[in-house]
Amino acid sequence: MINGQFLRTTVDEFLTKNGINAETTLNVEYTRALVPPLNVTSFEHDDWVSAVDVLSQSSLAGGSVQVGQERILTASYDGLLRVWNTSGDVLATSEAPNNGGRITSLKAAKWLSDKKAVGAGMDSTVSVYKYDDDTRTLTTSLELFSHRWGVEDVAVHGPSSRILSASSDTTVSLFSSNAKENPVAPSTLLPKSTAASNKRQKLSKPDRTVPARGALATFTGHSSPVTSVIFKPDDATVAHSASHDHTIKTWDLPSATCVDTRTTGHSLLSLCAVPSRNLLATGTSARHITLVDPRVSATKISVMTLRGHKNGVVSIDTDPDSEYNLVSGSHDGTVQIWDLRNVSTGGQVGEGQQGESVHTIHRQGHSGPAKGHGEGVKVFSVRWNKEVGIVSAGEDKKVQINRALGS
Repeated sequence: MINGQFLRTTVDEFLTKNGINAETTLNVEYTRALVPPLNVTSFEHDDWVSAVDVLSQSSLAGGSVQVGQERILTASYDGLLRVWNTSGDVLATSEAPNNGGRITSLKAAKWLSDKKAVGAGMDSTVSVYKYDDDTRTLTTSLELFSHRWGVEDVAVHGPSSRILSASSDTTVSLFSSNAKENPVAPSTLLPKSTAASNKRQKLSKPDRTVPARGALATFTGHSSPVTSVIFKPDDATVAHSASHDHTIKTWDLPSATCVDTRTTGHSLLSLCAVPSRNLLATGTSARHITLVDPRVSATKISVMTLRGHKNGVVSIDTDPDSEYNLVSGSHDGTVQIWDLRNVSTGGQVGEGQQGESVHTIHRQGHSGPAKGHGEGVKVFSVRWNKEVGIVSAGEDKKVQINRALGS
């Protein structure tokens, strides 16, 4: 890197392009090359794949998982969760949803531990699933009710068994994955089939019933749909949420209060923490990623802006091997890799530094931008895992794995 920019040409061409005198002293920094990740494999689904998560030795949920035994969790618009191995074999599929005739497309999925997963979607229910790797089964063990409209995202914290959900009804809810810790589910939110089952349960014990519970707390304050929610990496009593109302809110979970609001210039579609920089990265409807300093003492809201996508940025994750790299998925049909050291000057006033992507990953079979800015190949979810690589899911009904050779 020269003066903070990656050198993609000869030094002479760099000097000419940037109007730098040949006798000027340059700050040159050598970094390990970020090798372009190659397409390793892809898994076919029956419908759009809305979310993906990875269980591995390095993931927060999978410390006991052996190398080579990684599991990939996917959520689909057909309402099913699936568990895959890295060879593309389906190990387990959840039961077909039955929620009183409501739309059951899933929008979010996360591993809570190597034996539990969480899924949620358009039927407004957050479900906890029990996964058994020996019997290859994925069964619903708990249903959580708090939202009136669809759930867009979930976040989990395994050590405390806590689950956060972000909903189109403008609220964020907090649950426990242990049924007994949650209050009784509000009867007005239960689907008719569940309500009828509860009534029958009083008369006769059914063959099988899934506990239905309510939320430990519900957070109100956003004025538009909440698209993403995360736990603060070093303090699970704090959460951050992003919304179409242009804001990132910071919540104190024990007191159920909003302690800070950062207002940006655009609708926010995704959120992830960048712990090494004490920053939050948020994807926008305006096609860029904004890096925000959530600390109350921060004098500038937007620290850096990453530009390169051609449509909304709906998923972001960090590189497990580097404090500088991010990966993002967009409705433009691409996954972009970013290095926060790759900055340029000359951005709009108040936006801080500008950055551009280092590599672009296209969907398998598509070497360039798809027609209609990603129509047919929109990326809905992306995860960057140390053992597996960059895993992305999309409208092409595929989960795609990309990994650099030798890694």
